[in-house]
Amino acid sequence: MLNFISFGSGSSGNCYMLYTDGDGLLIDAGVGIRTLKKHFQDYGLQLQQVKHILVTHDHADHVKSVGKISGDCNLPVYATREVHQGILQNYCVRKKITPINTKLIEKNKPFQLGDFRITAFSVPHDSADNVGYRIEAEGVVFCLITDAGHITEEMKSFISEANYLVIEANHDTEMLFNGPYPEYLKERVNGPSGHLSNRLCGETLVENATPRLRHVWLCHLSQENNHPELARKTVEMILQNSGIIAGKDFLLDVLKRRTPSDVYTLT
Repeated sequence: MLNFISFGSGSSGNCYMLYTDGDGLLIDAGVGIRTLKKHFQDYGLQLQQVKHILVTHDHADHVKSVGKISGDCNLPVYATREVHQGILQNYCVRKKITPINTKLIEKNKPFQLGDFRITAFSVPHDSADNVGYRIEAEGVVFCLITDAGHITEEMKSFISEANYLVIEANHDTEMLFNGPYPEYLKERVNGPSGHLSNRLCGETLVENATPRLRHVWLCHLSQENNHPELARKTVEMILQNSGIIAGKDFLLDVLKRRTPSDVYTLT
């Protein structure tokens, strides 16, 4: 049985977990280890259930605790060479990953970690490198895409394979451009190496969702330039305009910035 939890999704810290009866992995480690331990205790889980850490990219909200968690729990950290180099240079990562726990992966080269068959693929963002993950376990395909400036043809192919999808809906464009950010930051967020808007997220689902898709979670919402209900309603409206009904054709939920999600069983 495969399960999914979000422990945090947004610029305050990102951390997701997939686990089976005998194996577990974290995707990103932007949540503090003390907070993470508390969340595990609240769910009746143990941090020892985690056997591996995957990293999408080297920005602090995704990696600030990765060295601490890896070191305290002796966990291997899997990322591309460029992401590992970015982590080493990131001053927000106070405790670095030890060489023995530094594991290199290559994009579009599937590899096996315990119960999980994993493929990393390119996602455009203004970091040292950035990947999404296709993860297959228990006969289920899970896909995670975050911090995406735009959607590439390669990303579309992975979305179309997913039974379960975590995808960024970072900002409402009108809120962003009418908001407090300086102009250069507005352009960066809305640019091709920035973050995915609610509208682009919805349009991506319209174009690439297949009947095999069962559940979508919107992730990495901006605190200043978005709102959970606005993101949900915008995506639902775009889907509905194309004849896709959220809640009927597939489930749609929004992951919170600081509050852990429910435990979702992926069947």
